[in-house]
Amino acid sequence: MMQWGMRIKTVRWAGTVFWMGITVALILPAGAQSLTEFEKRVHEFTLDNGLKFLVLERHQAPVVSFHTYANVGSVDEVKGITGMAHVFEHMAFKGSKTVGTRDYPGEVQSLERVDEAFLALKKERSQGNGADPQRLVELQQRLEEAQEKASQFMVHDEFEEAFIRAGSVGLNASTSSDATRYVVNLPSNKVELWMALESDRFLNPVLREFYKEKDVVKEERRMRTENRPRGRLMEEFLAIAFKAHPYGEPTIGHMSDVETMTRSEARAFFQKYYVPSNFTMAIVGDVDLEEIRSLAETYFGRIPGAPPPDPVETVEPPQSGQRRVVVEDPSQPWVVMGYHTPDINHADNAVLEAMSDILGTGRTSRLYKSLVKEKKIAVNASAFQGFPGSKYPGLFVFFATPARGHTTQECEEAVIAEIEKLKKERVSTQDLEKFKTRSRASVVRALASNRGLARQLTFYEVITGDWRNLFKQLDAIDQVTAQDIQRVAREYFTSKNSVVGVIETRQSDR
Repeated sequence: MMQWGMRIKTVRWAGTVFWMGITVALILPAGAQSLTEFEKRVHEFTLDNGLKFLVLERHQAPVVSFHTYANVGSVDEVKGITGMAHVFEHMAFKGSKTVGTRDYPGEVQSLERVDEAFLALKKERSQGNGADPQRLVELQQRLEEAQEKASQFMVHDEFEEAFIRAGSVGLNASTSSDATRYVVNLPSNKVELWMALESDRFLNPVLREFYKEKDVVKEERRMRTENRPRGRLMEEFLAIAFKAHPYGEPTIGHMSDVETMTRSEARAFFQKYYVPSNFTMAIVGDVDLEEIRSLAETYFGRIPGAPPPDPVETVEPPQSGQRRVVVEDPSQPWVVMGYHTPDINHADNAVLEAMSDILGTGRTSRLYKSLVKEKKIAVNASAFQGFPGSKYPGLFVFFATPARGHTTQECEEAVIAEIEKLKKERVSTQDLEKFKTRSRASVVRALASNRGLARQLTFYEVITGDWRNLFKQLDAIDQVTAQDIQRVAREYFTSKNSVVGVIETRQSDR
């Protein structure tokens, strides 16, 4: 089951959804000729408990895409439980009181003994150097024995297997700074199965194998962060970029937090953030609206309602000067540069997306042509807006890998030169039109599938407050001018507003 839970994605939807210089007729489903017609095809309803559904009927094939968007990510964590959103994503595949267990009443008692064993071990570990080594060994053994007994009550992978037998494709989940998403595609005659299983895991979650799964997450952290120089650099980079805002915390969590978090803390996190009013679910494909509404009432209507959690209130204060961090490692040098920029709902976001494309997207971008093709000082160079998330103000980031015989300083100076060029010289009409043409093609690809539509509908509904903004802002890119790009570059791309991270190649002391 771990193939579903182990994937962390900082998903950059913003870069797709704002590339919209396309006419509505090109991207709407077959038969829709205007936004008004499309609005008639998308139906929305909210259950009494606050859970919102978006339903789009598309009968071209007997398949359905389901997209559950939980409005909770690592940005909602605090020190001590960093990584909890990701850990809970793992837990959501472990089943419920009825799925994944042979004897739930007996399992409950067994899991309580596991908790007791872990808390005793945690208490002894908290003494640091004063901990009794022999006592630690005994407590670790007691925990493992309790876990082994608890596992005898478990039916492994029953949740996943139920979907596989039903012909599912793409059963998965991802955790980002802003959200946690659960997705699957199923034959259209399996809608009720999805309703039953998806509602059950959020109505009656059982955090079985919690401490074993934490070990999996810790290993994932070692592989993706601690054993990878770029992973270590990005963690340090975000930490200095965001001194106050929780965007500075790693989605995977700090090792000590993952090590010490408890099942009771996970339950509290679930009870706060996994409430119906904090969910938006999109269903796109060969479905009947009235059947969906009836089944949703039957299954998801069982979940008790609760007010949605408050958004993050902490605001990152303006920088007083450039911030820099260096990671020394024998690996290949690398440089990342970031500039603080507004969230996706800011009026300048469309301009920033245009700059992202012109400066750093693909081999036709200015950075690639300048650093890689012409100066030959880098083997790759790119840029994008909205890192690590777009719900709150984030970063516009640049990346470059120096070519052999060249340095990160050369790459950094070359990136700055392109930025200064953007400030001093207006982008040509031809460059703007090329960007808008690429944007049209990108949107068509993003919305061509049931899954793509479900993803975009939930994203826009949650992050911008209305799924209709997916189409109401279709002309945002067309309205971007060369003067806008020049103004925005001058406002945000300043040394005082920047953060720089570098991997410096140093030979190991060994």
